[in-house]
Amino acid sequence: MVVCNPRKLSGNWISGFALDIHTVSSTHLGLNEAGHDVFDTKRSELGELLYRLKFKGDKTAAQAIIDTVVAILKPSRNKFDLIVPVPPSGKRLIQPVITLAKGFGAALDLPVVECVTTTRSTSQLKGVIGAEKRNELLAGLHAVNAQHTAGKNILLFDDLYRSGATLKAITGLLMQKGNAASVRVLTITHTRSHQ
Repeated sequence: MVVCNPRKLSGNWISGFALDIHTVSSTHLGLNEAGHDVFDTKRSELGELLYRLKFKGDKTAAQAIIDTVVAILKPSRNKFDLIVPVPPSGKRLIQPVITLAKGFGAALDLPVVECVTTTRSTSQLKGVIGAEKRNELLAGLHAVNAQHTAGKNILLFDDLYRSGATLKAITGLLMQKGNAASVRVLTITHTRSHQ
């Protein structure tokens, strides 16, 4: 199990946590030969594992994250009927949210149900900083299959927490159109800035 520093996440859910910060520091070193910015980035242990899985396609990083999540969730296992992963925002060889959810779902004997889908491309959300604009882009972006969620106690899972706008939108959808009994939120890491 990786040592982590959980942080409470506020939102329209019953309770929510990010297990650690993603990036501890990032120092600009200048430009490389191609004119691109170069940074010296330091991440938490979980942040580094998630970075390897998400951006380097390193499947070996997943197990330590899964073991950590299992150890943390095991005492609260009876609070959940199913895990709902946030739909991936882009195409990747390895989808970290799905890979991790299936891993700790299997270990905890919790079904992982991909019942929240996107209604259009999410690429326009990347890089949007303003909360008002982000919420505008999130309006109607997700749909839920309520036959999986009605009356259920849901663990909504994402890999990285930035502003919380996506998690809040999906929580609202699960409670209203999905008729969920409750929603709790878990992310692996959170950013230093929450814009």
